[in-house]
Amino acid sequence: MKHEAYNVDRFHSAVPHSARVWNYWIGGKDHYPVDQELGDQVIASYPQTRELALASRAFQARAVRYLAEAGITQFLDIGTGLPVQNSTHEVAQSVEPKARIVYVDNDPLVLAHARALLTSAPDGMTDYVHADMLEAKQVLQEAARTLDMTRPVAVMVLSTLGHLQPQAGIDLMHQYMAGTVAGSYLVLCDTVATPQTLAAQQAYAAGDTPPYLVRQPEEILASADGMELVEPGFGSITLWRADEEDLEPVDQWGFVARKV
Repeated sequence: MKHEAYNVDRFHSAVPHSARVWNYWIGGKDHYPVDQELGDQVIASYPQTRELALASRAFQARAVRYLAEAGITQFLDIGTGLPVQNSTHEVAQSVEPKARIVYVDNDPLVLAHARALLTSAPDGMTDYVHADMLEAKQVLQEAARTLDMTRPVAVMVLSTLGHLQPQAGIDLMHQYMAGTVAGSYLVLCDTVATPQTLAAQQAYAAGDTPPYLVRQPEEILASADGMELVEPGFGSITLWRADEEDLEPVDQWGFVARKV
């Protein structure tokens, strides 16, 4: 699969970038000092920021492994972000080498790194769709080049919906799940509103970046309306089928839900 060539150096290193700030929080290397500066400002207002970001990645890996072990072999990862260790295809194909994964992002910076997302296991397949997640119909059509949409798909939207107003995010998730068959899954998590996360929201917006809006718990859970929650249900993502005991909850809540 060929993509338009992008020069990473053309991205403005003097202005913070959401994907690079997130990359800094999770310990990646694809960021500039300006991203670290904004990331540290948010951490100063909300010290749990890095813990929350790392918890989101760990939840993603646990959810993918759970679904792959349950027989799900197709994943649609929306709002991919910059490649990091234990990406969706790496986890899924470690369980099921024939798994197929489609990544979706509209960020040219992510596109510039997309080759790292296309290193599929020999028997499986990965693809990258450069599209706005708001265009659900287009995304589903392009994903169907790689995924068999007559079979169950796991739709994954992690720490992404805050770029949208709450009701718009809920409606969008319903559109995506309407395009999947029964037996498909939605994996979703986002930051819940507390005085501390609202302070972080304000600090992030001060960095001249598009705002990221935290949610009321019911605004996250509403994306799963009409679906069946996988145990242990909805709550802090550190507590969802955790690999370790006695983990502290974080202000990122999520769920895995099955379309029935």
